[in-house]
Amino acid sequence: MRKWLPISALVLSVCAQAQVDLIKVDKSKRRMYLIENHQVIKEYRIALGKQPKGHKIREGDQRTPEGRYSLDFVLEDSDFYRSIHINYPNQADIDYAMRLNLNPGGDIKIHGLKNGEVRPANFVQSFDWTDGCIAITNQQMDELLTLVTMGTPIDIKW
Repeated sequence: MRKWLPISALVLSVCAQAQVDLIKVDKSKRRMYLIENHQVIKEYRIALGKQPKGHKIREGDQRTPEGRYSLDFVLEDSDFYRSIHINYPNQADIDYAMRLNLNPGGDIKIHGLKNGEVRPANFVQSFDWTDGCIAITNQQMDELLTLVTMGTPIDIKW
């Protein structure tokens, strides 16, 4: 006799077997796409920095960087529910900031909600609230960590 899984369990089962080879972030649409073999396997609604349009230039500008980066390492102990560090700034970012005599900033991550957040995740994610990071729900963060490996490229664009 065949045992049927609920659709949600089936989707998680398929996703758990996936191996994301690229993450694309469309800041203008507030979406993050997980891609495997040129196919979108997962889409998340994201929240960004409070000044999302344009490339991050300096520390404190509340912008999310634009360009090609990669996932560096996982942080389990932070102000947010789990996070993955993104390797911003790259050398081009550093050089540009130096020409302008600015600090390019850093500490850009994909992370869950702020620790201690009591408002519903759907409400929090309905506006841009980070200082330049990419925020998803805690449940999505758990799922993301099962689908990516460190070194995975991330393309961020407006």
